[in-house]
Amino acid sequence: MDYRNYITVEPNKRGGKPCVRGLRITVYEVLEYLASDMTEAEILDDFPDLTREDLKACIAYAADRERRLMTAPVAA
Repeated sequence: MDYRNYITVEPNKRGGKPCVRGLRITVYEVLEYLASDMTEAEILDDFPDLTREDLKACIAYAADRERRLMTAPVAA
């Protein structure tokens, strides 16, 4: 999945945080809902503008961001 088709960053929207398709729903919020044991169905019911692909894009974005973080070298 290419999350770049779903995740947008606009300086004047939500403080420049990554959002879903230009909506005012941030990647962080979606991840927080998933982490709090909300099911996909519950999130989609609560936010009808979101799609299942949007949720997957948020996870893909977070995974890519985590992969890109520089890690400290392990002490020998």
